[in-house]
Amino acid sequence: MLKKTSIALSVCLLAAVAAISLSSKEAVAGRGDGGVIYVMSQGLYYDTFGAADPLPPHGPFQQLFPDTANGPATMYGPGDQGYVGGRWWVDVDGDGEMSAGDHYFLCPLLGPGREAP
Repeated sequence: MLKKTSIALSVCLLAAVAAISLSSKEAVAGRGDGGVIYVMSQGLYYDTFGAADPLPPHGPFQQLFPDTANGPATMYGPGDQGYVGGRWWVDVDGDGEMSAGDHYFLCPLLGPGREAP
């Protein structure tokens, strides 16, 4: 449980650091209130916020990679066939599969996506 909490806090911290790097103009426009997630298939960043943490490990989830060069990242985003509405799993136990040892949570992506965090 401690490892899951650490992963969730790391994701939130990375997203918060990315949000802080926004320009003041973007912050005034409503950006920076939550985190930011990079969508690899689109090359775009999306704002997000924690809606439910943790979630039970049932139903469809999409993998979130908490530590990439672009910050927290995922393969698919809004408009992509593989996007499941911000239902994420982080591979905490490192087995490459969704399992009871992983972390599951809800953070929807808010459009429009943009090219910079």
